[in-house]
Amino acid sequence: METTTYCDRCGTPDADGPHDACRAARAMEPPRYCPACRRRMIVQVTPLGWTARCSEHGETRG
Repeated sequence: METTTYCDRCGTPDADGPHDACRAARAMEPPRYCPACRRRMIVQVTPLGWTARCSEHGETRG
């Protein structure tokens, strides 16, 4: 079974393109989509960092 991963900024499959603009933007902003399931994540930005939470896969911090 093949596993598809998704861009955590735009939500499209990683295989659809190089996502150079997404990688550049991610240097300054938190992820918006879960890379495992493509769900839109709940994102909270604070002065000290950010958290992004997927209802299925849990929380990521940065």
